[in-house]
Amino acid sequence: MSGANPFDPSNGAGQTAVKDEAVPAVGSAPLSAARASAPVRFETSPFVPRLFLSNGHLQTIAGNFLSRRNTLPPPVPELVEVSPASESQIASGVLCECHWHPVGVRAKRPTVLIVHGLEGSSESQYVVGNANKMWRAGANVIRMNMRNCGDTERLSPTLYHSGLSSDVEVVMRHFIARERLQSVALVGYSMGGNLVLKLAGELGVDAPSQLHSVVAVSPAIDLGPTADALHRPANRLYERKFLRSLIKRFRLKASLFPRAYDARRAAGIHSLRQYDERITALYSGFASADDYYNRASAARVVDRIRVPTLVIHALDDPFVLITPETLATLIANPFISLLESQHGGHCAFLARPGHASGDDGYWAETTLLRFILAHV
Repeated sequence: MSGANPFDPSNGAGQTAVKDEAVPAVGSAPLSAARASAPVRFETSPFVPRLFLSNGHLQTIAGNFLSRRNTLPPPVPELVEVSPASESQIASGVLCECHWHPVGVRAKRPTVLIVHGLEGSSESQYVVGNANKMWRAGANVIRMNMRNCGDTERLSPTLYHSGLSSDVEVVMRHFIARERLQSVALVGYSMGGNLVLKLAGELGVDAPSQLHSVVAVSPAIDLGPTADALHRPANRLYERKFLRSLIKRFRLKASLFPRAYDARRAAGIHSLRQYDERITALYSGFASADDYYNRASAARVVDRIRVPTLVIHALDDPFVLITPETLATLIANPFISLLESQHGGHCAFLARPGHASGDDGYWAETTLLRFILAHV
C-alpha cells in the first residue's frame, strides 16, 4: 500500500461515528481508574454492501467461499496446555499458529489473538484475512485453534463447545507471561465472538492490564435463539453443514477415545439443538441443551465487561440473533461499542473494494483493526 496508512486510527476524516461511541481508553493504571476516566471516540465508515450482495444469504455464502490471499510468514506452531492431566484423563492442549515479530520489538508490538467460529480453525478465511491485516499493521498474531479443531482431535480427550472461554484465557495469559506482552487484543468470530465476550465479562474489573481491547464479529451471544434459528427452513443448508462436520468429528473422537464416547449417540440427529442435547450436554457436564445454552452464552455476563469492546452485527445475519434484552444490555454498557448494519450476513461484511486505497472490501476486518489500533 502506498500513501497514508488506511488502518491508522487517526485517519478518520469524513467518517461516521458508531453507536455508543464513547469507549474508555487504556493506560497503565488499574482498570477501574484508567479505563473509566479517559473515553476515546472511535469512528468508522458506514458499511455499503458489494454490488449484487445486499442479501444476507448471498453475503454469508460469498464470504465463506471467496478465496483469500495469504502473505503471512510461516507460523510457529505452539501447543498450549489448557487443561491439566488428572488420574483419569490426559491433558488437553490447543494448537496456536503464531506469527511473531523479532524478539527485540515483540513485547512492545500489539498482539492479536484470533478465535474462530463453530467448526472453523486457524485456517478459516476470516482468520487468515484478519491475520494478514494485523501483521501488515505491525502486530504479532496468534491464530488459536479451539480443542479438536485444525486436525487436533488427538491432543484432547474432551470435546469443545461455545462456553470454553477458560481456554482462551489460558492461552492469553500464557503468551502475556512468556513474551511479556504489553498490549493484547482478542478477536472472535461467531462462536469465537461469544467466547471472547464471555471471557471479558467473566474477567470484569480483574482483566489483566495488558488486555486493551476485545472485538466480536457476528457473535453467537444468545446460543438458544441462534440454535433455533438455524433450524428454520431457510437456514437448513447451514445447519446441515454444521451437523455433518460436528458428527464426523464426534465419530472420530469416539474412535480415538472409545471408552469416553459412544458413537451411536450421533445416530438420528437432525438439528443442532438435538446434537447439543445428546452430545454436547452429556459429555461436557451440562444438564441439557437449554442448560448449556444458558451457561455458555456471553449474554449473561456482557454487562460486566470493563475493557474497550467492539461488537459488529448485521441485521440480516441469517441465523445469529441478538435478543432485545441482550441488545439493551450491550447498549447500556459504556465500554461496548455496538455496530449494527442493515446488511453484511454472517461473518461476511463484503463491501465494495477501494482499489486506489488498497482496501480489499472486507469491511469488518478493516473496522476492527482500526478499533484495535485506537486502543493499543
